[in-house]
Amino acid sequence: MAFESEPLNGQSWATQTYTDIGRVGAKEGSIAIIPVGSIEQHGHHLPVATDTLLVDAIARLGTEAVANELPILVTPPVWTGLSPHHMAFGGTLTLSVETMLMLLEDIAESVLDNGFDALLFLNGHGGNMSLLGTAITKIGQSHPQAELQGLTYFQLAEPFVDEIRESEIGGMAHGGEFETSLMLHLYPDLVHIDDAEGTYLDDVYELRSKDMFKGGPLSVYRPFSTYSDSGAIGDPNLASAEKGRKFCDRLETELANLLRAIHEENR
Repeated sequence: MAFESEPLNGQSWATQTYTDIGRVGAKEGSIAIIPVGSIEQHGHHLPVATDTLLVDAIARLGTEAVANELPILVTPPVWTGLSPHHMAFGGTLTLSVETMLMLLEDIAESVLDNGFDALLFLNGHGGNMSLLGTAITKIGQSHPQAELQGLTYFQLAEPFVDEIRESEIGGMAHGGEFETSLMLHLYPDLVHIDDAEGTYLDDVYELRSKDMFKGGPLSVYRPFSTYSDSGAIGDPNLASAEKGRKFCDRLETELANLLRAIHEENR
């Protein structure tokens, strides 16, 4: 059964009254999750909202797993991010560095004003990662009493990804086996699998990141059109809904364990 994008029962910030939100925030060890995504091309086979859809889904699944244990709410996702490197393909909506930093700061300030003890930015787009770290530092300096954290959700899969993947390194980069499998499981009606076409990353620098799960220390800025004619980097043709289900189950468990640890640390 596909993931249904319905409001969480009792954990969706957007469906609560302001008094209900205040009551959750006032509880010991309260946590607010802010999913952060993007609107950018993901090849011929995936929608431009892929990063936003996936990070929102994983945030919801992890939250539902601990809903009976922890005071926790999930905000609506930040649906656009830092994606100038995708503009050559069209369809992309990007923020500037300055605008995105201010946006994240303002949302976090508003959340913390509601009394939450901890705030987790859950990120779904690789291009947001470095800026998210800067935002956490700035917000944390302004709110030393609060726990500010950031995590890119797919990094939770590093301990188990090799148990599920079939592609070689480079097959899970952008719109490849990993993201396409998740989308086939969660949002199959949005996947045009017959149009799937991807290219393994071929970079002149050995120190460059090759895969979502094979990072390198060298940062390089180039438009995505330099690496792929379709916009997808990886091997989407190895994706399946069954792999997506396995990834989701394990990601849910990993995120739930992190949320429990955050709660305990901030009680």
